[in-house]
Amino acid sequence: MANQDDDRFKPRVGPPKARGKVPKSRFINRVIQQTAKSGHAVAKPYKSKRGRPGTRLGRGHVAAQLAGRSLSPSARRVVIKTRLVNLKMANVRSVAQHLRYIERDGVTRTGARGQAYGALTDEADTTAFEERGRGDRHQFRFIASPEDANAFEDLKPVVRDMMAQMERDLGTQLDWVAVDHFDTDNPHTHIVLRGKDDNGRDLIISPDYISHGMRARASEVLTQWLGQRTDLEIRQGVLREVKQDRWTTLDRAIQQDLHDRVIQLRDEPTDADGRFRRSLVLGRLDHLCDLGLATKLDAFTYRLAPRVEATLRAMGERGDIIRTMQRAMGQERRTFAVFDHTDTSFRIEGRIAGGAADEHSGRGHLIVDGIDGRAHYVMVPKDAELKDFPRGLIVEVRGGAQPRPADRAVAELAEGGIYRTARHRELIRARGLKDKDPDTFIAAHERRLEALRRAGIVERMADGEWRVPADLVERARAYDVKRTDGARIVLQSPLPLEQQVHALGPTWLDRQWPRFPSGISSTGFGGQLLEAMEQRGAFLQEHGLAYTAGPQKYVVVQDLIEQLRAREFAKITGGLATELGLSYKPLREGQRVSGTYRRSLTLLSGRFALLGDSKSFTLVPWRPVIERRLDQPMSAIVRGEFVSWEFGRRHNLSI
Repeated sequence: MANQDDDRFKPRVGPPKARGKVPKSRFINRVIQQTAKSGHAVAKPYKSKRGRPGTRLGRGHVAAQLAGRSLSPSARRVVIKTRLVNLKMANVRSVAQHLRYIERDGVTRTGARGQAYGALTDEADTTAFEERGRGDRHQFRFIASPEDANAFEDLKPVVRDMMAQMERDLGTQLDWVAVDHFDTDNPHTHIVLRGKDDNGRDLIISPDYISHGMRARASEVLTQWLGQRTDLEIRQGVLREVKQDRWTTLDRAIQQDLHDRVIQLRDEPTDADGRFRRSLVLGRLDHLCDLGLATKLDAFTYRLAPRVEATLRAMGERGDIIRTMQRAMGQERRTFAVFDHTDTSFRIEGRIAGGAADEHSGRGHLIVDGIDGRAHYVMVPKDAELKDFPRGLIVEVRGGAQPRPADRAVAELAEGGIYRTARHRELIRARGLKDKDPDTFIAAHERRLEALRRAGIVERMADGEWRVPADLVERARAYDVKRTDGARIVLQSPLPLEQQVHALGPTWLDRQWPRFPSGISSTGFGGQLLEAMEQRGAFLQEHGLAYTAGPQKYVVVQDLIEQLRAREFAKITGGLATELGLSYKPLREGQRVSGTYRRSLTLLSGRFALLGDSKSFTLVPWRPVIERRLDQPMSAIVRGEFVSWEFGRRHNLSI
C-alpha cells in the first residue's frame, strides 16, 4: 500500500504570479482575527437606533451611539479633525517633526513658544513621549477647535476633561500630549495620542466614535463648562455662515433636503424660528449661485452643482492658505498663487518669505516671494523639513519631476521591449563620445533601472538585460512625482541680494542679465531685484566686466560667469595654498584625480570637495554621495556637470 501512487504526496507549486497572494476571504478573516485580539468582538455592520449604519469594530462603538443624546440645538459646538498615522509607513522623523511643529514659536497668546502638556502635567516631555511610542504601529492626531475657545484663558482644563471622557468611553487609559494654539482666528488644540491601550495592545477606535462620537462628547464637555448657547449667539453664528466660502452647517442642512440635486423652499414655516432658518438657507443658496455652485430655477427652487461639498471644502482650505500668506507678507503683496507641484511646466524664482505647515498633517509649505510680483504657496517634498529652507534664501521652484535623460535613453534603445547594456556600450564607443566613460555611464543607467525595478516598473531578465514597458518615460516620471510628493526646490543662492551686489564671484544676480529687465516685475521682490541689478552693474563696471549703454543701462561682458569664477578660484586657491602649504593643481575635463577628502567648501561658484595628498590639492564639484567619507581616499572624473566617484585607494601616480 505504501508504494501505491494514490498514497504518495505530490506537492504542486503554483505559478510565479500566484505567489504571495491571499484570497479575499482569508484576508478578511485575518483582519477580524487581529481586531479580536484588542479585546472586542467583531460583528457585521448594523443599524444604530439613530438610523446610522454602524460597526462594532474597535473600542467606543457603544459610546458612539450614546454620545450626543442629551445635546440640544443650543449646545456648544466643537470641530474635531482626526488623522491616523501608520508609523510603519511614515518617515522615521515624522513623529519628532510633528511634535516640534506643534511646539513651535509664536503659538501662545503672548507669541511665545508652545508647551506640550498631558493629563497630569503642564510641561510634558515630548522626547520621552516619542521614545515610548517608537514601537507603536500607529498614532492618532487630533485637532480640537471649540467654537467658543476665546472664552477661555487656558484650554488645558477643557482638553483634560475631553480626554478623561474619552478614556471612559474607550475603557482604557490613554497616553497623550497636547499643545494649545492661539495664533489663528480660531484657537485650537493639537492632541497626539499613542496607538496603544493600557495593556500594551494596539488601540483600535471604532469608526463611529471617530466620525461623530468624539465630537459629540467634546460638545457635551464644552456645554458643561459654558452652558447652552443663547439665542443671540446662535443667530450670530449662523448669520456668519451665509457668506462664508467654506463648507458650513447651512450647507449640511441644504444637503439633507436635496432631491436629485434640487431643493425647493416654497412652504413657509408658521413659527418665527422656522422662518428665520428658511431665510438663512435662501441667503446661503443665493451666495452659492454667486460662487457658481448653484442655479436659481425660480424664486424658491435651486439646483446645486455636482461635488458642492468637495468644492467648498477646497475653497476653505485655499482661504486658510491665503490668510497664512497675508500674515507672512503683510501689506507687501496683493496677488497670491498656490503652486501646482504636479504641473511640470510650472517654474518660479524668488526669495523665501516664510514657512508654514498644514495644521492637520504638519506637512511643510513655503511662501516664495517671486520675481513675477506674486507670492507663491509651495508644498515642500515630504522628506524635507521647514528648517531646511530658512527665510531669505533665493530658490527656484519647479513643478513635478521632469523626465530623466537616462529614462529616455533606455526607452529609445529598447528593442522589442528589452534594453541591453552591451548594445548601449557599443553605441557610445561607435559615436566616439569623449565626454562619456562607457562603464561609468552604463553603471548610472543600471542604478536607475534597479530603482525602477524595486518600484515594479521594469524587470531584470539577465545580467545586462532589462524588460521595460513602452511607456517607461511617463511611468518613471510619475514614480518620481509620487516619491517626492511636492515641488522641486533648488537653492539658487544662500546670499541675500545686498551681499551679492559687491561679491567678487558668480552670483545669482549675474545670471539675470540675459533677461534684464524683461520677465521681472517692478513690484515686490522683482522691484528689489531690479534695484540690486543696477547696483551690481555699477560694481562690475568698476572691475572692467561691464560698460554703460545709456542712462542706467549696463551691458556685461560675454563670458561674465567664467571670468568671475576664475577670479574667485584664484583668490580661494591662493589662500588655501598658503594655509595648507600645498600647491594647487587645477581640475581638467576628463582627468582622473585622486586624494583624501579633507573638507568641503561653499563658494559662489558652488560647493566643492577638497582632495589632497602630501604635495598638492584640487577642488572637485561636491556631491552628497561623499558626505560620509570625510578623511577617506577617493578618485573622481569630471565630464561636464557629471562627476564619477570611486572610493578607496588606487595604486597609480595621480594626485
